Amino acid sequence: MRRETTDISGAALAQHAGALLEIDLDAIAANYALLRARHPSGPVAGVVKADGYGLGAAPVAARLFRAGCRHFFVAHLSEALAIRAQIPGALLAVLNGLLPGTEDVFLQHEIFPVLGSLEEISSWSTQARRAGKKLPALLHVDTGMSRLGLDFSAVTALATDKNLLAGIGIQYVMTHLVSSEIPNDTRNAHQKEIFDAACAMLPPAPRSVANSSAIFLGPDFGSDLARPGAALYGINPTPAEENPMANVVRLLVRVLQIREIRAGETVGYNATWTAQRPSRIATACIGYADGWRRTLSNRGTARFDGTTLPLVGRVSMDLTSFDITDRPDIAPGVFLELLGPGHGPDEVAAQAGTNAYEVLTSLGRRFSRVYRGA
Repeated sequence: MRRETTDISGAALAQHAGALLEIDLDAIAANYALLRARHPSGPVAGVVKADGYGLGAAPVAARLFRAGCRHFFVAHLSEALAIRAQIPGALLAVLNGLLPGTEDVFLQHEIFPVLGSLEEISSWSTQARRAGKKLPALLHVDTGMSRLGLDFSAVTALATDKNLLAGIGIQYVMTHLVSSEIPNDTRNAHQKEIFDAACAMLPPAPRSVANSSAIFLGPDFGSDLARPGAALYGINPTPAEENPMANVVRLLVRVLQIREIRAGETVGYNATWTAQRPSRIATACIGYADGWRRTLSNRGTARFDGTTLPLVGRVSMDLTSFDITDRPDIAPGVFLELLGPGHGPDEVAAQAGTNAYEVLTSLGRRFSRVYRGA
């Protein structure tokens, strides 16, 4: 029986690890291929910010590059520097823009800033004059998110004074949709109208609109470049429908100890769970220090050979307990599955009261990681 241990590659790793995080890079490549097929109007980028949504930006970017991806986005300049060697010659852009004093670093490593303010545009234009050549960049137009990006007054200023963009080679003009995961949300079409109007005021350039969910909104939201992130990692881009993406992660945690308790006895801090029958409780090697959220207390589940096991008591810093009364074959040392096919990040997020993005990006560094398809 011990299926949970024998199907993990690397016997020595499985022998010593308290928890194993298995990341299927081939599944990420398959998700990328599906997204490309759904976006025929132009290429599809790979968004690998937040360390590849918590799964490892370097191996993820390298696998996407092997799959033909030639456009990559990160949030911070440091993230771009960390993966530049894995994606030689690819467009690599920093969504958070151009911080003062970083212009030389962008130029030296051939990293493109996503310019979202007149101040950033001025700094990059000045850098172009110093370099004596046109420098590539992307422009970000804010059409309703009200975070980063050029607002209407900034777009008007660029349209009025063409010299503001002197020396800047605009690779793409992009925007970010507010509610693309809700197909009938009228804000999607409204943002598209605002974006089209803004692009008409700017110098002609390729456009980038669709994130993961917008790729599934149909051809009206197709553009010259899509920028999916979440869907690459198996997060459902169509929450009202069945998930079209392949599962990417499997998280296995080792049972450290099993305790027999009587009916009426409690488990964990503050005694938030009381046994209603004589019970077997397995304590597993994971806690909120590993990113397994405390809000999963008395709500989460594990799996063992097809059986769902309730999480009981509070999730603590390093340990979490599960009721294994109905599986007398579970012994110390075996692995329980916390993430896997059929109970991926979306399902865990629903239990935790958060979103799947937070589930993945919270996964800690104490896990032993196994990469498939590397």
